[in-house]
Amino acid sequence: MNKDLTTKEIPSLIRQIAIPTSTGMFFNTMYNVVDTFYAGLISTQAIAALSLSFTIYFLIMGLGYGFSSAVTALMGNAFGEEDKSKASAYGYKALVFIPVIGMILSVVGYFVAPWLFVLFGASDEYLDMSVTYVNIIFIGSVFFMLNYSLNAILVSIGDTKTYRNTLIAGFFLNLILNYLFIYGFWIVSALGVAGIAMATVLIQVITMTYMIYKVTKTGIIDFTKVKEFLPNIAIYKEFLVQGIPSCFNMFIMGIGSLIFIYFVSVYDVAAVAGYGIGFRVEQLMLLPALGISISVLTLVSNNYGAKKYDRVKQIVSVSLKYGFIVSVVGLVVLTTLGKFIISLFDSNEQVVNYGFEYVFVEVWVFYAYFILFVCVSVLQGIKKPKMIFYIALYRQIIALVVLGYIVVKYLELDFVYLCIANAVIVFSASIFAYFYTVKLLKEKLEEA
Repeated sequence: MNKDLTTKEIPSLIRQIAIPTSTGMFFNTMYNVVDTFYAGLISTQAIAALSLSFTIYFLIMGLGYGFSSAVTALMGNAFGEEDKSKASAYGYKALVFIPVIGMILSVVGYFVAPWLFVLFGASDEYLDMSVTYVNIIFIGSVFFMLNYSLNAILVSIGDTKTYRNTLIAGFFLNLILNYLFIYGFWIVSALGVAGIAMATVLIQVITMTYMIYKVTKTGIIDFTKVKEFLPNIAIYKEFLVQGIPSCFNMFIMGIGSLIFIYFVSVYDVAAVAGYGIGFRVEQLMLLPALGISISVLTLVSNNYGAKKYDRVKQIVSVSLKYGFIVSVVGLVVLTTLGKFIISLFDSNEQVVNYGFEYVFVEVWVFYAYFILFVCVSVLQGIKKPKMIFYIALYRQIIALVVLGYIVVKYLELDFVYLCIANAVIVFSASIFAYFYTVKLLKEKLEEA
């Protein structure tokens, strides 16, 4: 498969990797939609609690995703150089390094989360639901992080089907387990919102078992070789150099989500619930972007390692063309059906209106998101990730704080103007990311 990544026709390779990824992400997002649906059966406050908790949870999981992307890039480069032993070494160390980082951050999150929830206006039952849900997720975070590590190994060789299969299975399991844990069964009492978190953790454990089996089958990792998992400072340093900008990108995205939801919470609980639903609907339409970005990371890292720089440039061009087509489809679907889709999760008219306002504005910058995702993957794949941090810092913190304060606090404008401000930030960040990435690739081609 690895030689195919550096020789086969690029449009075919992008589809081959992106379609299974997007399919899996679709079921993963539908998994979250199911959680939102069941939370809606409990109460609007339960939906708001999940929306609030997700921002904290994203901080932890974002770091796992950031480091796993770094591992994929490093392993992909090693495979492109035809150095399998080096690639395996990265894989062994990642299976310990990423889960340990996640465990440490989960402990920090356990103590910090309640304070943040109060800061964002949660109190009484709303606060209890948020804390209960996120604490269970923190406990199970080691399984999430291990799965990120396992998937990084598989993605480095172009295998996105395994994770797709786990996400599809997880979706159907979630349909059943959510109901059982929320309302109770056999010796398990009704757990309410806690049941949603319990179902998620159990599914991650099942996923982990299958992923270990699939990684073992590749021959890259032999789990009986215990010594291979021992710490290696040199490799850890490479993870940090390659991974910290990506992790900061994801971490800052999490901080940005907290900042955005802080401004949303200034309106009311209905706004938080509406944003939570709208965000998940938006993610459904952005799934192809995530799939394409994963394919770009895999293909760029392998071809860059093989010094096939012309193919790297072609990968960017083809992926952006696919992104434009998908963006237009998303625009048409959500402008016509967005309000109906949101109303399926909460019949409260105020919640639906908030959710649709968010989605309606976001669809106009879908292509900007595609450009950002592709550029981030390219920068990771060519081992030039530093600018990712600065782009995220601008988009998720500096610009968001400034414009959010002006719109919400100073001018006291309606919720829709907060959404417009966010769209302007995304658009401007994508323009800079595109021209910066093109400049780096041009320099690399001239060096070759």
